[in-house]
Amino acid sequence: MIKWCVLLRGINVGGNNIIPMKELASMLEKMGCEQVKTYIQSGNVVLHHSQSEASTLVELIRQKIADTFQCAPQVMLLNAKQFCTAVQNNPFVEAELKSVHWFFLAEQPTHADLVTLESIKKPTESYELVESVFYLHAPEGIGRSKLVSKVEKCLAVPTTARNGNTVTKLMAMLELSHLD
Repeated sequence: MIKWCVLLRGINVGGNNIIPMKELASMLEKMGCEQVKTYIQSGNVVLHHSQSEASTLVELIRQKIADTFQCAPQVMLLNAKQFCTAVQNNPFVEAELKSVHWFFLAEQPTHADLVTLESIKKPTESYELVESVFYLHAPEGIGRSKLVSKVEKCLAVPTTARNGNTVTKLMAMLELSHLD
Protein backbone atom coordinates (compact mmCIF):
# COMPACT_ATOMS: atom_id res chain seq x y z
CA MET A 1 0.00 0.00 0.00
CA ILE A 2 1.20 3.48 -0.86
CA LYS A 3 0.64 6.52 1.37
CA TRP A 4 -1.02 9.34 -0.54
CA CYS A 5 -1.91 12.93 0.31
CA VAL A 6 -5.02 14.07 -1.55
CA LEU A 7 -5.64 17.81 -1.87
CA LEU A 8 -9.00 18.97 -3.19
CA ARG A 9 -9.33 22.51 -4.48
CA GLY A 10 -12.32 24.77 -4.11
CA ILE A 11 -14.62 22.68 -1.96
CA ASN A 12 -16.84 23.86 0.89
CA VAL A 13 -16.25 27.52 0.02
CA GLY A 14 -19.14 29.97 -0.03
CA GLY A 15 -21.75 27.23 -0.06
CA ASN A 16 -20.38 25.73 -3.28
CA ASN A 17 -18.98 22.26 -4.01
CA ILE A 18 -20.12 20.93 -0.66
CA ILE A 19 -18.34 17.73 0.30
CA PRO A 20 -18.67 16.69 3.96
CA MET A 21 -15.39 15.13 5.05
CA LYS A 22 -17.05 12.20 6.81
CA GLU A 23 -18.92 11.31 3.61
CA LEU A 24 -15.76 11.82 1.54
CA ALA A 25 -13.84 9.43 3.80
CA SER A 26 -16.62 6.84 3.50
CA MET A 27 -16.65 7.19 -0.29
CA LEU A 28 -12.86 6.72 -0.44
CA GLU A 29 -13.03 3.64 1.77
CA LYS A 30 -15.70 2.12 -0.48
CA MET A 31 -13.38 2.54 -3.46
CA GLY A 32 -10.60 0.59 -1.79
CA CYS A 33 -8.68 3.26 0.13
CA GLU A 34 -7.47 2.35 3.60
CA GLN A 35 -6.51 4.30 6.71
CA VAL A 36 -8.40 7.35 5.40
CA LYS A 37 -7.94 10.47 7.52
CA THR A 38 -9.28 13.93 6.74
CA TYR A 39 -8.22 17.30 8.08
CA ILE A 40 -10.54 20.31 8.28
CA GLN A 41 -13.25 20.96 5.71
CA SER A 42 -11.05 22.25 2.89
CA GLY A 43 -10.25 18.90 1.30
CA ASN A 44 -7.14 17.45 2.91
CA VAL A 45 -6.97 13.67 2.99
CA VAL A 46 -4.29 11.14 3.81
CA LEU A 47 -4.90 7.55 2.75
CA HIS A 48 -3.32 4.29 1.66
CA HIS A 49 -4.09 2.70 -1.70
CA SER A 50 -2.53 -0.05 -3.78
CA GLN A 51 -2.57 2.07 -6.95
CA SER A 52 0.96 3.23 -7.72
CA GLU A 53 0.09 5.56 -10.61
CA ALA A 54 -1.00 8.98 -9.37
CA SER A 55 -2.82 9.87 -12.59
CA THR A 56 -4.92 6.71 -12.42
CA LEU A 57 -5.84 7.25 -8.78
CA VAL A 58 -6.61 10.95 -9.41
CA GLU A 59 -9.03 10.00 -12.17
CA LEU A 60 -10.71 7.34 -10.00
CA ILE A 61 -11.15 9.83 -7.13
CA ARG A 62 -12.30 12.64 -9.42
CA GLN A 63 -14.93 10.45 -11.09
CA LYS A 64 -16.21 9.04 -7.80
CA ILE A 65 -16.52 12.58 -6.34
CA ALA A 66 -18.45 13.71 -9.42
CA ASP A 67 -20.80 10.73 -9.14
CA THR A 68 -21.26 11.04 -5.38
CA PHE A 69 -21.30 14.80 -4.77
CA GLN A 70 -22.17 16.20 -8.22
CA CYS A 71 -19.15 18.49 -8.35
CA ALA A 72 -15.73 18.25 -9.95
CA PRO A 73 -13.02 19.84 -7.81
CA GLN A 74 -9.40 19.81 -8.87
CA VAL A 75 -7.72 16.78 -7.26
CA MET A 76 -4.00 16.95 -6.51
CA LEU A 77 -2.24 13.81 -5.36
CA LEU A 78 1.22 13.42 -3.90
CA ASN A 79 2.74 10.28 -2.48
CA ALA A 80 4.31 10.58 0.97
CA LYS A 81 7.82 11.01 -0.43
CA GLN A 82 6.72 13.78 -2.82
CA PHE A 83 4.88 15.59 -0.03
CA CYS A 84 7.83 15.32 2.33
CA THR A 85 10.17 16.61 -0.40
CA ALA A 86 7.86 19.59 -0.96
CA VAL A 87 8.05 20.36 2.75
CA GLN A 88 11.82 19.94 2.89
CA ASN A 89 12.30 22.18 -0.17
CA ASN A 90 10.66 25.12 1.60
CA PRO A 91 13.06 28.02 0.96
CA PHE A 92 11.57 30.04 3.83
CA VAL A 93 12.49 27.84 6.78
CA GLU A 94 13.50 30.86 8.86
CA ALA A 95 10.07 32.48 8.40
CA GLU A 96 7.17 32.13 10.79
CA LEU A 97 5.28 29.03 9.67
CA LYS A 98 1.89 30.73 9.43
CA SER A 99 3.28 33.17 6.85
CA VAL A 100 4.47 30.47 4.44
CA HIS A 101 2.11 28.98 1.83
CA TRP A 102 2.62 26.00 -0.44
CA PHE A 103 0.92 26.12 -3.83
CA PHE A 104 0.87 22.54 -5.10
CA LEU A 105 0.80 22.46 -8.89
CA ALA A 106 -0.85 19.85 -11.09
CA GLU A 107 2.40 19.73 -13.06
CA GLN A 108 5.65 21.59 -13.41
CA PRO A 109 4.99 24.82 -15.33
CA THR A 110 6.63 25.24 -18.72
CA HIS A 111 5.46 28.79 -19.46
CA ALA A 112 5.49 30.53 -16.06
CA ASP A 113 5.12 34.30 -16.18
CA LEU A 114 7.32 35.18 -13.21
CA VAL A 115 7.83 38.72 -14.54
CA THR A 116 4.17 39.53 -13.87
CA LEU A 117 4.29 37.92 -10.42
CA GLU A 118 7.38 39.93 -9.58
CA SER A 119 5.71 43.15 -10.71
CA ILE A 120 2.64 42.71 -8.48
CA LYS A 121 4.12 41.27 -5.31
CA LYS A 122 4.36 43.42 -2.22
CA PRO A 123 7.85 44.44 -1.11
CA THR A 124 7.43 42.21 1.96
CA GLU A 125 6.45 39.14 -0.06
CA SER A 126 8.89 36.58 -1.38
CA TYR A 127 8.28 33.56 -3.55
CA GLU A 128 10.13 30.71 -5.15
CA LEU A 129 9.11 28.10 -7.69
CA VAL A 130 10.73 24.72 -7.06
CA GLU A 131 9.66 22.07 -9.55
CA SER A 132 5.89 21.66 -9.06
CA VAL A 133 5.54 23.69 -5.85
CA PHE A 134 5.26 27.47 -5.63
CA TYR A 135 6.30 28.74 -2.18
CA LEU A 136 5.03 32.09 -0.95
CA HIS A 137 6.22 33.92 2.12
CA ALA A 138 3.62 36.58 2.94
CA PRO A 139 4.40 38.01 6.39
CA GLU A 140 1.43 40.42 6.18
CA GLY A 141 -0.95 37.56 5.31
CA ILE A 142 -2.47 36.56 1.99
CA GLY A 143 -5.87 38.21 2.39
CA ARG A 144 -4.91 41.31 0.44
CA SER A 145 -2.07 39.91 -1.62
CA LYS A 146 -2.43 40.70 -5.32
CA LEU A 147 0.06 37.98 -6.06
CA VAL A 148 -2.11 35.20 -4.60
CA SER A 149 -4.97 35.80 -7.01
CA LYS A 150 -2.61 35.70 -10.02
CA VAL A 151 -0.45 32.68 -9.16
CA GLU A 152 -2.45 30.12 -11.11
CA LYS A 153 -2.86 32.31 -14.18
CA CYS A 154 0.82 33.28 -14.22
CA LEU A 155 2.03 29.72 -13.74
CA ALA A 156 -0.46 28.45 -16.34
CA VAL A 157 -1.19 25.23 -14.42
CA PRO A 158 -3.89 24.31 -11.88
CA THR A 159 -2.87 24.94 -8.27
CA THR A 160 -4.15 24.45 -4.76
CA ALA A 161 -2.62 26.22 -1.78
CA ARG A 162 -2.09 25.18 1.83
CA ASN A 163 -0.68 27.21 4.69
CA GLY A 164 2.22 26.11 6.86
CA ASN A 165 -0.01 24.90 9.68
CA THR A 166 -1.98 22.63 7.35
CA VAL A 167 1.20 21.30 5.73
CA THR A 168 2.60 20.49 9.17
CA LYS A 169 -0.60 18.67 10.15
CA LEU A 170 -0.56 16.67 6.92
CA MET A 171 3.05 15.66 7.59
CA ALA A 172 1.97 14.37 10.99
CA MET A 173 -0.97 12.52 9.42
CA LEU A 174 1.43 10.93 6.93
CA GLU A 175 3.52 10.01 9.97
CA LEU A 176 6.57 11.61 8.43
CA SER A 177 9.32 13.67 9.91
CA HIS A 178 11.74 12.89 7.10
CA LEU A 179 11.87 10.91 3.87
CA ASP A 180 11.30 7.22 4.44
